[in-house]
Amino acid sequence: MPIIKSAKKRVKTAKKATVRNSKTKRSLKTALKAFVKKSDAKNHSAAQSNLDKAVKKGLVHKNKAARVKKQLAAKAKAAGAKPTAAAKKTTAKPAAKKAVAKKAPAKKPATKKAPAKKK
Repeated sequence: MPIIKSAKKRVKTAKKATVRNSKTKRSLKTALKAFVKKSDAKNHSAAQSNLDKAVKKGLVHKNKAARVKKQLAAKAKAAGAKPTAAAKKTTAKPAAKKAVAKKAPAKKPATKKAPAKKK
């Protein structure tokens, strides 16, 4: 057991994080198994959503999630599952930001040339 106060706090927060992470991992595994069992649009969107949540929380690397989502999409397409409105909604682009007017760059002072040397 740690003696230092900050180490005690880290133990407490690590326990909380472990519980949170295990819940997220369990829901991800459940969603993936449900999709494998029955490849329909509802299970497909649930699996993708759980993958995105796991990436957001840092449990799964984003490239792995992209790879798994691609595999899920291929299985859904092979099974003939059509994407629902909720699944289409996830591919929407974020709103564009307003363009900010740029300031003109400050002019640099002219540098003086050294006088030419005489021979």
